[in-house]
Amino acid sequence: MNAELIDTQDTLTAESATAVCPAGVDYTVEGIRAAVSPILRRLNVSASQRELARDYAFDDVRALAEQRITLVGIAKEDGGAGGSLRDVTDLVLAIARADSNVAQALRGSFLIANRVASLRDLPNRAVILRRLRNGDLFAGTANERTGGASGSVNTTIRRAGDGYVINGEKYYSTGGLYASWFSGSASDEDGTVLGFTVPVDREGVQRLDDFDAVGQRLTASGTTRLVNVRVGEDEIVARDNAQLDSPWLGSFAQLYLAAVEAGISAAVLDDAIWFARKKARPIKHSTAGKSVEDPYVRETVGEIAARAQAARAAVVLAAETLEGVRGLTGPAARAAGAAAAVTVAQTGVIAIESALRAAELLFDVGGGSITNRDLGFDRHWRNARTVANHNPRQWKAAVAGAYHLTGEEPPTTGLF
Repeated sequence: MNAELIDTQDTLTAESATAVCPAGVDYTVEGIRAAVSPILRRLNVSASQRELARDYAFDDVRALAEQRITLVGIAKEDGGAGGSLRDVTDLVLAIARADSNVAQALRGSFLIANRVASLRDLPNRAVILRRLRNGDLFAGTANERTGGASGSVNTTIRRAGDGYVINGEKYYSTGGLYASWFSGSASDEDGTVLGFTVPVDREGVQRLDDFDAVGQRLTASGTTRLVNVRVGEDEIVARDNAQLDSPWLGSFAQLYLAAVEAGISAAVLDDAIWFARKKARPIKHSTAGKSVEDPYVRETVGEIAARAQAARAAVVLAAETLEGVRGLTGPAARAAGAAAAVTVAQTGVIAIESALRAAELLFDVGGGSITNRDLGFDRHWRNARTVANHNPRQWKAAVAGAYHLTGEEPPTTGLF
């Protein structure tokens, strides 16, 4: 399928194609977690073979969407399942533990849901809430391979009759093949950058399966071409975070990546335990009768477990810290937002390094047979490495250090 245009019938497309939230259903965090458990088990069992075959999990992602996973963290009065940011990140970590590709592909949907949960005055909030309650999924990106410095975009939006026309090409359209809606940014005649959201089956929207990274290969993160795509006034918004009391809206997006890394660490631990119990044999000069009795296998699995625990603990702490920013205004919101952004940045460092180290240690649990391609254990390191490259952890550490040493606030680029 590489670089082919995707047939929209294989995806969750537009509002008319999705299941409407059943009337009177009271969604809860516990109920959603219970409902998705068998889906996550299926994803876990098939993950390595699907990657080898480049086989997208369309049916299981659709099943997750039908369980209204993005309603976790949205208030009951808004038709959500309730719950905290910790509940959201716990769910993301569980999905990533089953298949980090799927968790990454759902990132845009959870980011949209978080904005709904966080911002009462979010433009088109009622419309977005309806789509979330309908089980719709979202994708989007501002990124362009032809974009300029500081995130400038070449995609254009121009007046045409009573609406607009968009032309351009976006890359890293994470989750694009699964989504019902695509959001991006475009520059008008005056150079003002506007946000837009359109259904993926709108004429002129072309999604390509051309993502070719070493890891996270099934995140549907390739190109979205926009060819004379018509949009209405109600489908565009001005983007300006500068006026917010806490301008670090990117903190949840970064926490999400850390949760994916923590999920990878947990998946590594699962595979290490399984292999040691079911497949491994003691090395010839070991005094152990079984691999689970070998002191070095035990030490290795213990360190993997410690790395997984550290990653999860850091993610939970960051989620609880970020939760504390909600409801604050003025200087208090800015101070708490900056501190939370730093906590999230530090969490990113821990989660990334934990996942990379755990994924490398996995191969010390066995001998040559643990490297067999059919096991697919190499995907854990490749996936962790690819997620880590979203935003350099050196910057995260340096920004945290500057904050602690001088009180310098993190950048408000969306990467903190």
